Amino acid sequence: MPIATGSEQRAQGYFPRWTLKSSGVIMPEERLPLGQTVVSGLQHCVAMSGSTIIAPLLMGFDPNVAVLFSGIGTLIFFVMVAGRVPSYLGSSFAFIAVVIAATGYAGQGPNPNLSVALGGIVGAGVLYGVIALIVMWSGVGWVEWLLPPAVTGAVVAAIGLNLAPVAVKAVSANAFDTGIGLATVLIIGVVAVAAPGLWRRLPIILGAIGGYLLYLLFANGLGFGKPIDFTPPAAAPWIGLPSFTTPTFQTDAMVLIAPVAIILVAENLGHIKAVGAMTGRSLDDYLGRALLADSLATIVAACGGGTGVTTYAENIGVMAATKVYSTLLFAFAAVVSIVLGFSPKFGALILSIPGPVIGGLSIVLFGLIAAMAGRIWVENEVDFSSPANLITVAVALTAGAGDLTLKFGAFTIGGIGTATFGAIILYQILTSPFARRVE
Repeated sequence: MPIATGSEQRAQGYFPRWTLKSSGVIMPEERLPLGQTVVSGLQHCVAMSGSTIIAPLLMGFDPNVAVLFSGIGTLIFFVMVAGRVPSYLGSSFAFIAVVIAATGYAGQGPNPNLSVALGGIVGAGVLYGVIALIVMWSGVGWVEWLLPPAVTGAVVAAIGLNLAPVAVKAVSANAFDTGIGLATVLIIGVVAVAAPGLWRRLPIILGAIGGYLLYLLFANGLGFGKPIDFTPPAAAPWIGLPSFTTPTFQTDAMVLIAPVAIILVAENLGHIKAVGAMTGRSLDDYLGRALLADSLATIVAACGGGTGVTTYAENIGVMAATKVYSTLLFAFAAVVSIVLGFSPKFGALILSIPGPVIGGLSIVLFGLIAAMAGRIWVENEVDFSSPANLITVAVALTAGAGDLTLKFGAFTIGGIGTATFGAIILYQILTSPFARRVE
């Protein structure tokens, strides 16, 4: 398949002239008939919904606000990349560990220090934006040099391992909670392995529904646990404004949360490369714009009470399965998300999900974050016979899993920050010309 360059695409105008096509591979500048666009757009809403809803619950954010700003962020991205890069922006799991650490969140209900977390997320968005501007000016080569697969995988694994105690605690209150949490894990696994067709791509949301129904049966029906209270969902109106929250800026929280920007850069870089490979087009000309769009979307979301956002692998998976890359689908999905964000009843129903069910989801999701590191290493053929790679990964994993905290006067850097900066610095030292001369 021929490679189209960014300059050739821009020559067509800022936005593509989407041409109608009803079958076969649908490229970004093509569109499906209206009915197929609606159905395919809703499929992308379903694909992103599980993670976009679960992530705010794990941090004590309002899921309505998170869904709303995921739609707004996706529209920002759509405009910034001139409608030429298909992508959905949803809640980023990279923020969970640092937000919990910065706010001392207990794991259930609204986060009492939400505004502090939002200030830190704004800081991450600003750092992200600075990196994006540098990439737009200088190219992507230095990012790939600073964040090779060995380092990126180590940081991703450290995030998942750092979160593990949070997930285990959520299902450990009593035997009933443990049983519901493990049952939720089992449902997710069975769906992911054995469900037919599209359902196999929705293990998280189906696991949440299955765990919810089990809890409802055994708690509300048989009295084994605290019953689910349906009063708030019943009383909530169908349409209304979400609960917006403004950020407050505390230096410690910002220092702890801002380094997540490095993870977002690595995620976005990987997703742009993946979509480029699927479409047979080089999208490198749009990488700087994509990074800047993601950073702006994160800042806008945090200014209103939403989570930091990132491009979603779930939606890339849908594109890989359907061969439909039309960017108009994501504009439609974004509008649907914005509409859902203005439904308090939708948010109240999400908030009624029991803690043990969220714990079961967390066990899988946090584990998947750590396991994704293995995929990064395998796909990029990272050589673990190299002492530099091996030691970098070993140190980062231990620092992240053990939550190694460094204090510099009034500043504190938690395990995620220590693992991130430690992996970057240590790798550069161990692969420097001086280290090679010593060897």
